[in-house]
Amino acid sequence: MKLRTILIATAVAAVALPASVQAHRQWMMPSMTVVSGEGADVWVTVDAAVSNDLFYFEHQPLRADIAVMLPDGTAGEVKNKATGRYRTTLDVQIQQRGTYKIFYASEGVMGSYKLNGEEVRLPRGTTADKLASVIPAGATDVRTSINSNRNEIFVTAGEPTTTVFKPTGKGIELVPVTHPNDLVMGEDATFQFLLDGKPTAGLAVTVIPGGIRYRDQLHQQDLTTGADGKVTIKWSDPGMTWINVTTPRAGGEEGGAPAPGGRRASYVTTVEVMAP
Repeated sequence: MKLRTILIATAVAAVALPASVQAHRQWMMPSMTVVSGEGADVWVTVDAAVSNDLFYFEHQPLRADIAVMLPDGTAGEVKNKATGRYRTTLDVQIQQRGTYKIFYASEGVMGSYKLNGEEVRLPRGTTADKLASVIPAGATDVRTSINSNRNEIFVTAGEPTTTVFKPTGKGIELVPVTHPNDLVMGEDATFQFLLDGKPTAGLAVTVIPGGIRYRDQLHQQDLTTGADGKVTIKWSDPGMTWINVTTPRAGGEEGGAPAPGGRRASYVTTVEVMAP
């Protein structure tokens, strides 16, 4: 039992699973990112989907346990959630001034082990606290990888606030230097990204403006966080813009396979860039 525990602990930090390629982009998009008022009659609708083109419903809905954090840091309520053939929709009532976070986050463990000469993959949905219970005694060649995914968007009523950006210490998280609801084309914006609560250099940052269905070029920016975890973005187009941050990928390309390693994480947000 002691040997099995050691094998598991060692393997969590040293992984080499086959890489997977992200074929489609997942996203959430609010009907507006800045709201002028608050109260019983003020609402924001969110579309959530997985698609090739940003932000069009042409592949499948985003199926996730989406939550809301209110400007004061307490949990809000998702209302009128519905999932159709191509998209999920939900409403959030805006009853406080400040910045809301609409999000989902997941973390799990992928991997495999050998038992009696046969390779066995870990069950889907395995979490770190359940890892010991799913690997039987006598298992060898244990290989695991902790995977974290986070998707979040921000809506501000009145003045922007920062309470909802308090890090949880899990996965990739955004800390605003520039507030994500205060973006203007022609002005640089700086964000800091943390991995498991620490500023991390070398995270791959992909920026793509929406509306790619109607232009030949993606206008994609491929950036990398610096030693302090920060990255500065120059907005090429106004409108809704998709940002994806991941642990390093082989080749460094958006949608490319993750580089080998024991920690994999992905962060997605949609921000709105205003015309000057």
